[in-house]
Amino acid sequence: MDFVSDALFDGRRLRMLTVIDLYPRECLAIAVGQRLTGEDVARTLEQICIERSQPEVLKMDNGSDFAGKVLDRLAYEKQVSIDSSRPGKSTDNATVESFNGSLRQECLNANLFLSLDDAKTKVEKWRLFYNQLRPHSSLGWISPVVYAEKHELGECDPG
Repeated sequence: MDFVSDALFDGRRLRMLTVIDLYPRECLAIAVGQRLTGEDVARTLEQICIERSQPEVLKMDNGSDFAGKVLDRLAYEKQVSIDSSRPGKSTDNATVESFNGSLRQECLNANLFLSLDDAKTKVEKWRLFYNQLRPHSSLGWISPVVYAEKHELGECDPG
């Protein structure tokens, strides 16, 4: 998980929480808001747990965005461990940093967001494209969804 910042067309702040499944590199969620709190992070993770299986580990940086009792309580209640990267070491979370670069280049820099709802719509459309159609060099030039399907069928090398 990580946060990305941008702005609406009128300069108002825009924040996004990106949540990636590290194995197939699938983006499970991008929560978009003008201000995202620990409660928003917990709510996003709860929704992912309803739609998907519960993660074993949450990997994130150790910034103030993820510090707080709400996330700690959620992790404790769900028996999920938290793996925080070392301060100033973005390479500890390289997959999500790479994803955030793609999000910035292919979606945020390519769109003008007229409102919060417009941003949510355009970001979600891009997330679906990223997961379902966009080829990834690290996955043998197939999309994360196709890679996950092949893994389920035993057709992908888990290494």
